[in-house]
Amino acid sequence: MNILLINHYAGSPRHGMEYRPYYFAREFVKLGHRVTIVAGSFSHVRNKQPYITSSLQRENIDGVNYVWLKTASYTGNGIKRFLSMLQFVSRLIRLRMGIVETFSPDVVIASSTYPLDIYPAHFIAKSSNAKLIFEVHDLWPLSPMELGGMSRWHPFIMLMQHAENFAYKNANKVVSMLPKAEEYMKRHGMAAHKFVYIPNGVAPEEWESVSATLPQTHSELLCQLSKKNLFCVGYAGGHGLSNSLDQLLDGAVLLKDLPVMVLLVGKGPERERLQNKAIELNLSNVLFLPAISKGDIPELLRFMDTLYLGWGRNPLYRFGICPNKLMDYMMAAKPVVHAVEAGNDLVSESGCGISVPPEDPEAIANAIHILMGMSELERVAMGQRGKEYVLKHHDYRVLAMKFIEIMEE
Repeated sequence: MNILLINHYAGSPRHGMEYRPYYFAREFVKLGHRVTIVAGSFSHVRNKQPYITSSLQRENIDGVNYVWLKTASYTGNGIKRFLSMLQFVSRLIRLRMGIVETFSPDVVIASSTYPLDIYPAHFIAKSSNAKLIFEVHDLWPLSPMELGGMSRWHPFIMLMQHAENFAYKNANKVVSMLPKAEEYMKRHGMAAHKFVYIPNGVAPEEWESVSATLPQTHSELLCQLSKKNLFCVGYAGGHGLSNSLDQLLDGAVLLKDLPVMVLLVGKGPERERLQNKAIELNLSNVLFLPAISKGDIPELLRFMDTLYLGWGRNPLYRFGICPNKLMDYMMAAKPVVHAVEAGNDLVSESGCGISVPPEDPEAIANAIHILMGMSELERVAMGQRGKEYVLKHHDYRVLAMKFIEIMEE
């Protein structure tokens, strides 16, 4: 099959997040299909932007054909980001013939955080007599309504709502990363038979052949902590408000008298504030380390005794969550302290750690204390359950086969 995957923010191993389009496309190619990803030249979630010199530029990455459409840079969630959305969609409509000139797609996948790209995707699918799949990452416009307090009558919200409803009505299938979103989607016009849950996944080969070497500052520090027999609690990822790292620091206050070291590895808008907070609280049991590359994550997590992932209270989580970071934690075969209240919880489902209520430092500290009291064998068994679960249910090779099945129906 010829598969056209449209995702404004799509990344790759060269560029950073988001990785999901790349991993699925790579597996589709391995299965003998031709794949083209259409993405914008700028994305706020990428570490590195592609270098382009024209309004449309092609690049091949690991057998996947990328088409980069030139879009302006922006910061934050203001008007410039909205204009970038409009720029991507309008440029896709205008340049669609140049994009599909080398092959006529059999399947068109509209896969973005926001639903506006359903319009050019529908147009391309209809003109090519192709199947149309709408892949939902986040529920828009519900997200800005519930999180940003925007009125349902705001012009931006009304535009997004029309696009979402149009997508549910016209797509042949709706692939959701949110396991509990089916009822919401049906209320907005989706027929029940269209719903398919396909979560995020892992690429096991990235863990089976780990050859990365940590930066010297990281490896030396971790070796020192290991010699001191400290119980290491790790967090690796973005330092933002949504990551509930304040609660982890507050929990560290309650662990001051225990041989515990909390390590936060990464970067983000809240990092400096969190570092200052740790100083103010005199947290000698908390260390901050610079971000590392994705390929170094397996080696980093190997040094940890347990791993932390936290969420704030968010009404949108009732539809479920599917965090890439948790997949990495589970692949590392380490027990996880999961502070969450959501429609699903992989830690509880797999038995790979301890789940506690969100925004509760005392519960976080108690969970860490319980894990410390376990034997090494008990923690290893707990971590292994997580790895077995994620390999069974979240291997991209398995998920890609499921995706292909719905394309071929």
